[in-house]
Amino acid sequence: MHLVPRSTPFAGLPGATAVGGRGPVPSGPGVQLTLDAVGTPLAQVTFVVVDLETTGGTPATSAITEIGAVKVRGGEVLGEFQTLVDPGGPVPAFIAALTGITTSMVRGAPRIGEVLPSFLEFARGSVLVAHNAGFDIGFLKAAAAEHGYAWPAHQVVDTVALARRAVTRDEVPNHKLSTLAGYFRATVTPDHRALSDARATVDVLHALLGRLGPLGVTHLEDLATAADPVPAARRRKRHLADGLPDAPGVYQFRDARGEILYVGTATSLRTRVRSYFTAAEHRRRMNEMVGLAEQVVPIVCGTVLEARVRELRLIAEHSPRYNRRSRSPERMPWVRLTVEPYPRLSVVREVRADGGPRPGEAEAHIGPFASRAAAQQALDALHATFPVRQCTPRLPRVADPAASPCALAGMGRCGAPCTGGQDEQAYGEVVAAVRDAMLGDPGPVVRVHAARIAALTAAERFEEAAAWRDQLAAFLRGAARAQRSRRAAAHAQLVAARPRDGGGWEVAVVRHGRLSSTTATPPCADPRPAIGALVATAEHVPAPVLPASAAHPEETDLVLDWLEQPGVRLVEVDEGWACPVHGAEAFRTPGATAAAVSAAQAAGDLARTTTAALDAPLPTLVPAPRTWGVAPLRADDAEGGAGPFDEADALARTAGTAGAEGWAPPHDVTGHPLDPATRQRGVGA
Repeated sequence: MHLVPRSTPFAGLPGATAVGGRGPVPSGPGVQLTLDAVGTPLAQVTFVVVDLETTGGTPATSAITEIGAVKVRGGEVLGEFQTLVDPGGPVPAFIAALTGITTSMVRGAPRIGEVLPSFLEFARGSVLVAHNAGFDIGFLKAAAAEHGYAWPAHQVVDTVALARRAVTRDEVPNHKLSTLAGYFRATVTPDHRALSDARATVDVLHALLGRLGPLGVTHLEDLATAADPVPAARRRKRHLADGLPDAPGVYQFRDARGEILYVGTATSLRTRVRSYFTAAEHRRRMNEMVGLAEQVVPIVCGTVLEARVRELRLIAEHSPRYNRRSRSPERMPWVRLTVEPYPRLSVVREVRADGGPRPGEAEAHIGPFASRAAAQQALDALHATFPVRQCTPRLPRVADPAASPCALAGMGRCGAPCTGGQDEQAYGEVVAAVRDAMLGDPGPVVRVHAARIAALTAAERFEEAAAWRDQLAAFLRGAARAQRSRRAAAHAQLVAARPRDGGGWEVAVVRHGRLSSTTATPPCADPRPAIGALVATAEHVPAPVLPASAAHPEETDLVLDWLEQPGVRLVEVDEGWACPVHGAEAFRTPGATAAAVSAAQAAGDLARTTTAALDAPLPTLVPAPRTWGVAPLRADDAEGGAGPFDEADALARTAGTAGAEGWAPPHDVTGHPLDPATRQRGVGA
């Protein structure tokens, strides 16, 4: 085994110059070294170029006979590694003829279990390079696994893949090592001996990096995607990611005129933006957008929640042409129960404050929906369950004697209030059932659809069953979203905190469903002063018309999803932070609607749903109601209490009583109850 230190500069890759024409790498006293804020320049990367000779083509039936490796950095050879290896058996004759390595040469050489520790130490902390790397690295990994050595997480570069990217078939007939070494005039000729082939691969590697530099492959991170089939024009724009921080935030692609083309969010701005210039990006519209982009503007955010909310707000404000979702929140429709003597269901664009049970609150609404088609499906689900009128004219309290009933009345699907067939009181009972299904218990809608789906499935009419399934799913999504939105929108202020992985807390102030302010506190610091300052400087948010929140519907969904994450604590909240026990949110659990269909099938209810079926008890699908408690925060409390916990835990930790809707009295950041009259936080209590 030979370890030979060498110092031989390579003319094509000077040690003081980064590949790709970025100019000299600063060095010497008084000069601060930099990674250009995007990664490690190739001139500073340590490569270990390795080559093996073996007794065959697969680790399962063959063994290593020789290892050769060369360590290089910045164009200089730092050391070499070479040893013969006893394969534990005879060397086949055709292998001996090819490599010149005979059985007598390897007899007495160390076994691979003795060689591996030395090689792993030689290659420690480097990037492994090989020609047809799958072969060489595959043998080394198999040997490490066989002898109980953990394989390090080396980045691997395959010069075959790089050659296919940088050298065309017009230049060379193939991409064999001997062919490339001759084409690039390598100083060593490959001869099927490990060290000679590794030395030739070093020269080939340097030549390939010199060719890939003008295409934007100038840093270590570029090598991971250097062999991807990315158009040269797109790869050359990789410099747009230079200088981006490795932090959560929002990025904006802009064209030469400054117009925002696309807005996105990322937990790491640098990594996400760089992916647009690799083969990982397959979307045609995104490729078109990158072709127009001339600038990437980052907005660093303190938390991932802030980044996602900023993304939504920027998309809604600027409507970038390459963003498809979240562009027009005002167009998201609702299903509304109208306010008139004989109400009906309607698809509307906004929530208006009329007919609600309290001032500033609207009549029953569900939604908003992603599209009018989805809203229509939810409306059809209600029409299929309740005999509410479907005609659009406003009906007078006293029916017109000349009016005639519609076809739905003849089929028994409407009480015909237009002709006096149903008075206002009787129709009001139907409307009350519709309202309860929209705002509270969706059980009647679920049972009707479950029975219908079961009947259609039994008759093998699967397409129709799927249509009824989608109709029910649209209704449940809209009803659940409205119930969640109402809960958030009804609270003038909510303060919550979530423990960070590295210590400290993510704190958010939410007002009427809108993220008003957020921050992250450092580890081992008292979060209460930061919370007080955050609340004092938070955005003022006017009260919305319930159930709509004061924010983009998707922003409210993001905030609610964040609040439901494990470990989140409610620091300050008013009374009423609860949801209906048998509400539509219970059916957000995967498989809940399928369980309803199974229950209908088990009951044999395959006929058309009757009034008796509507009164049947809802199958036990609803999970136990969750109670939200408010627990104190401490600077040294890294684990924290989870947001939703069971009632017994809530009683033990907050010393409060859960109400009928599963609510526990709020406490301030010190753990003391809030004054129910003033709702003030007793920080000094």
